[in-house]
Amino acid sequence: MSEVSRYQPQAIEGSWQQLWQAAELDATPDGASDLETDGAGTSPESFYALSMFPYPSGNLHMGHVRNYVITDVVARVQRMRGKQVLHPMGWDAFGLPAENAAIERGVDPGVWTDRNIAAMRDQLRQLGLSIDWDRELATCHSDYYRWTQWLFLQFLDAGLAYQKEATVNWDPVDQTVLANEQVDSEGRSWRSGALVQKRQLRQWFLRITAYADQLLDDLPKLTGWPERVRTMQANWIGRSKGAELHFSVVDASGESSGERITVFTTRPDTIYGASYVVLAPEHPLVAQLTSNDHQLQVEAFCDIVSSQSEQERTAEDKPKRGVPLGSLVRNPASGELLPIWIADYVLSEYGTGAVMGVPAHDQRDFIFARQYELPVKQVIIPEGSDEHAYEGGAWTEAGVLIHSAEFNGLKSGEAKLAITQAAERGGWGQGRVQYRLRDWLISRQRYWGCPIPVIHCPSCGVVPVPTAQLPVELPNAGAFSGKGGSPLAQQQQWLNVACPACGEPAQRETDTMDTFMCSSWYYLRYSDPHNTELPFDRQKVDRWLPVDQYVGGIEHAILHLLYSRFFTKVLRDRGLLSFDEPFTRLLTQGMVQGITYKNPATGKYIAPSDVKDADDPRDPVSGEILETFYEKMSKSKYNGVDPSQVIDRYGADTARMFILFKAPPEKDLEWDDADVEGQFRFLQRIWRLVDAAIARGLNLNNLVDPKAPVDSQAIRAAELSPSERQLRRAVHTAIQEVSEDLSGDYQFNTAVSELMKLSNAMVETMADVSAPVATEALHILLLLLAPFAPHLAEELWLKLGGRRADQPLSQSSIHRQRWPQLDPAALVRDTIPLVIQVKGKVRGNLEVPADADAATLEQLALASEVAIKWLEGKPPSRVIVVPGKLVNLVP
Repeated sequence: MSEVSRYQPQAIEGSWQQLWQAAELDATPDGASDLETDGAGTSPESFYALSMFPYPSGNLHMGHVRNYVITDVVARVQRMRGKQVLHPMGWDAFGLPAENAAIERGVDPGVWTDRNIAAMRDQLRQLGLSIDWDRELATCHSDYYRWTQWLFLQFLDAGLAYQKEATVNWDPVDQTVLANEQVDSEGRSWRSGALVQKRQLRQWFLRITAYADQLLDDLPKLTGWPERVRTMQANWIGRSKGAELHFSVVDASGESSGERITVFTTRPDTIYGASYVVLAPEHPLVAQLTSNDHQLQVEAFCDIVSSQSEQERTAEDKPKRGVPLGSLVRNPASGELLPIWIADYVLSEYGTGAVMGVPAHDQRDFIFARQYELPVKQVIIPEGSDEHAYEGGAWTEAGVLIHSAEFNGLKSGEAKLAITQAAERGGWGQGRVQYRLRDWLISRQRYWGCPIPVIHCPSCGVVPVPTAQLPVELPNAGAFSGKGGSPLAQQQQWLNVACPACGEPAQRETDTMDTFMCSSWYYLRYSDPHNTELPFDRQKVDRWLPVDQYVGGIEHAILHLLYSRFFTKVLRDRGLLSFDEPFTRLLTQGMVQGITYKNPATGKYIAPSDVKDADDPRDPVSGEILETFYEKMSKSKYNGVDPSQVIDRYGADTARMFILFKAPPEKDLEWDDADVEGQFRFLQRIWRLVDAAIARGLNLNNLVDPKAPVDSQAIRAAELSPSERQLRRAVHTAIQEVSEDLSGDYQFNTAVSELMKLSNAMVETMADVSAPVATEALHILLLLLAPFAPHLAEELWLKLGGRRADQPLSQSSIHRQRWPQLDPAALVRDTIPLVIQVKGKVRGNLEVPADADAATLEQLALASEVAIKWLEGKPPSRVIVVPGKLVNLVP
């Protein structure tokens, strides 16, 4: 490889990848570090760098590239800092796309998935990622989902897994359950086109609400997480303090019927303003409380609502719709009779499925009341203000109570407590903490998922599959159509088994698990991926966990990250883990956006390759001017960039450098071919720089001790020329800045910028400096470059003689070298630039001694060519000196 005469990434990258793989360069250390211990013989620290694992769609996209390159730089830097690093990869491989592919293409979903995994693994290898592939896992393989089932049984044993009735999307034509993403915007099945119905099925849940307080209260501990993510999780958990209040249902004569409706409210101080009670259409009392003359209207409304998603029903911009039931309840505080309604914006899954309508003090209730001409009763006014007028909407802030009997005059905070206490004394309510978080529904009526390891016995009920019989493997799928209920229910030989407890005929559970079950613990399995006795060994998981740096998209801020935290806490309480949180630091990288062209008249997207003039973009058919903007890369918008095409043209190192340089990691990145070309030119410049050094006869192996590649002590003691001091200052400034950018809050873009500054300084000064100083600069440039452009750095390290002939690649690779150390003395400046101002305007600058006092700076400034030119021989009336920065001459 060293004979390559110019930078040709295609000629070196594949070769180095093969050599790294053969040398097991990225293997996770199990014992002593490959790098030396410190003088005291202390074992090095461990570091766990992890990217969120991908779904194996078969094609890598630029979002993947950004995620995995970021994590790879972190892993490489930590290795060079002397830490033992775990950097694994796997596949979130169960899920609906593979099942749909099996239905549409007549292939086994396992075969389809494994083929995609192989293709994506090859694509990832092309990026030069330092992944330990020996720890690779796929959630669809039985050696993994065996332990997903084992963990489910842990939840079941702890009383955290249970079954109850829940609503699903039902396709009446195909007779099957649909996922939300299989229902189009019009409420129709994506396959049959039938209007989707809502049905109740008995399904499995995990009791995540039992950990709601811990999940919320531990968020402040996650100081290495973005505040945005912590806020999103806090809002999702949604802890609210309030009261449950009981409204008695009355009959036609106004007497209590014995039934009551319980509502939850965070504003018990507004109960005297309630003008109606509204139930979710699915509330179990709806049929019982509907009068005969309202029955047809109520049934028709419930049918309409049953086809709507939760998002549609609760959207802020949607009208609030409802119908009355024809029944009444009594307000427990005022004794007033109120009508009972049902409305689409009330959900059965949240709270009690019933709310008290207080239009004067809740905007949603206000809109509903105005639409249906229901009374608006004001019971709160702002402190020191007259009564609020309602033309603009509800008064939702705190205030002072009015029209509220003995509670008049109390402030809202005081009234909440007083009314709750009155409710508890009177037996018509009690204080309660309510959560937005609901228990986790894990049942899926599909084939391609992890089977739930329970058996249903007519005599014994739900019986766990004995752990010795795990895994419960998926049966051979054969060809299935996606019609007629759960695919597993149609596999009679697999379905019918003997009860493990009594031996009588029984049946397996035919639901499979939500794929989030598999991704909620995979980070634990990487610590011990080949264990056949347990999901992980406690000693090994304690060594590596929690994950030091986790990298993934903001779209996973709630579900995946919340479920992983839940899993960790449950397994801790089961004695399987010793830590509370799975991920110490979290980086949520921004999206990669592509240039997008859209015809505003037709709504049609146009491929960039069809746009002849980017400065005047027009529809190639109609000639109409196109809208131009950046948007997340998508096949449907023709704005994607195939990573393999970029790698084929420019090489993986250029793709990596662009991804890292273009934007801070947490910000969205706008793809720009010109900037990609710019990074390629930068790498070419480094190649030429090294070639020039070789032509000069510089060689790292000949000039340096292998343990200390540059004799910095000798350099410091020598008499250095101004050019040598300038270059050493640039070199050690780069060490300082890049090291800081790669610690804590990662700023890869500014780190690459520092590498560019260093290369520019080297181009300017290398010809004028001694061999030791030039060698130090080359050595440190390559070390700093190595995490970013690993192939190029390795190749140039070889060309410069950095590898010792008597050492294997596992020791002599540039990626096995220590991170360069800063020499603070090199940063000390003998001279500094002094800005010369005349009348406050910058007119030039002057190099002056760094230790010059104010009087000396004034003399030097007055004698400068700048002063002579702008003062025109006249003495200044005033001189303002700011030592170390500027001199301002005032005529």
